[in-house]
Amino acid sequence: MTSNETDIRNKIKTLEEIGRIVAEAKKAGKTVAHCHGVFDLVHLGHVRHLEVARREADILVVTITTDGHVNKGPGRPVFTENLRAEMLGALEYVDYVGISREPSAELAIETIKPDIFVKGSDYQNAADDITGKINVERKAVESHGGRIVFTDDITFSSSELINRYMDVHDESLRAYLNECSAEGMEQTVRTAIGNVEKKRVLLVGDAIIDEYHYVQAMAKAPKENMIATRNRYSEIFAGGILAAANHVADFCDTVEVITMLGRRNSYEDLIREQIKPNVDLHFIYRDDVPTTRKTRYIDEGYMRKLFEVYDFDDSPPGADLEQQIQESIKDHAPAADVTIATDFGHGMLGGSAIEALQTHAKFLAVNTQTNSANLGYNLITKYRKCDFVCIDAPEARLASGDRFSDLESIVVNNLAKRIDCNKFIITHGQHGCVIFENGAQPKRIPAFTRTVVDTVGAGDAFLVVSSPLAALDIPLEVAGFVGNAAGAMKVGIVGHQKSVEKIPLMKYIRTLLK
Repeated sequence: MTSNETDIRNKIKTLEEIGRIVAEAKKAGKTVAHCHGVFDLVHLGHVRHLEVARREADILVVTITTDGHVNKGPGRPVFTENLRAEMLGALEYVDYVGISREPSAELAIETIKPDIFVKGSDYQNAADDITGKINVERKAVESHGGRIVFTDDITFSSSELINRYMDVHDESLRAYLNECSAEGMEQTVRTAIGNVEKKRVLLVGDAIIDEYHYVQAMAKAPKENMIATRNRYSEIFAGGILAAANHVADFCDTVEVITMLGRRNSYEDLIREQIKPNVDLHFIYRDDVPTTRKTRYIDEGYMRKLFEVYDFDDSPPGADLEQQIQESIKDHAPAADVTIATDFGHGMLGGSAIEALQTHAKFLAVNTQTNSANLGYNLITKYRKCDFVCIDAPEARLASGDRFSDLESIVVNNLAKRIDCNKFIITHGQHGCVIFENGAQPKRIPAFTRTVVDTVGAGDAFLVVSSPLAALDIPLEVAGFVGNAAGAMKVGIVGHQKSVEKIPLMKYIRTLLK
């Protein structure tokens, strides 16, 4: 290692080390400036920004956001936190570099207590900061007697440079995003998301407990034709309609859920622990059956699912339970602006429940999921009318009985003629989605990512984030665009370790449209 490399690496410290260093420097009468950001691709704008910051004080500290908290969507950051830190350490203006393990800058500010906190000119207008963090950061800085300074020099966008010059998007997606950017899609989305905040959303459908067992493959069992595995650890999540509710709860203030639990292994405590505070739960209990649980066994090394086990009873509920479901829908749907049926086909939503949804919902959005337990039996054609259909390509093909036609033809010539509905979105994995509205020509939106960690729940995230938007008097393409972004974020999340949330989604959309 050369002396220059040693000098650069010596600049990289933990936040605690930097805190001690700057405290001693302040005692000696020196001043400290602090910059914080992602710095995914260091460019001339960053260099000028840091040069100005260094002129403001005797010592310049730069902190960067750790990889796990970079909310710019799939594939970001392009460069790891260690590489980003090393790049910044190579700049002569920078005295110390730290990696913040928190999602925002407050802890770094509290540790460093800078005399001057330096931000770029794009943060000068707090109304343009979709995170709202600039005001929080200002208070943190001023609480220690510091002040904020905004630089005003040549500016570039790392995201724009990465999008344009690093081939992170294929040609067709780049062309589509450029078209959306030119048409003001970001502001349209921002306005639309703001307009659904006060909407009341009701979700009706199956509760599912998703259990993940991570295992390590060993060798073939000597006396059996199977591979043996070693158990490593496990996670358990409130899934199905419960995970869907957590997604939409960050976009809409009032969310209600009608679902069914089994009295045997109900998992009610787990569900209440994992559900977001603004979700109101209405449980209907079924005797002598468990709450549906799906246990997946996963190769820890490659995150590949090996097999899964269902523990459930998907036979239709008795007449008394059907009546309870029907009455609960009748009681709650009329007050909801949007009702979302997440129909996993596990027995809860029968004919009387569907009739109640169609009768009492102001705006009814529906997904009927095809899975291992109901292949060919849980079709969207169960619903003779609704306001928004969101299903995936295999579900659309099964419902239409058409294996080979293109999706555009299937939705126009089959589904739209069999279901009284004016808004359809057919999701299509790596091919994006097809939107069809009010008899207009269908349009395809390309997929926003090809990086897939786990597909579980991605369609549900798409459905529930797009449904309130589909209920607005705006083009369905806006709902499709946002749903595509939500799905792209969800496929990067293992199980339901976290939900799709509004601020990271809006930051991802801004990143896409740079």
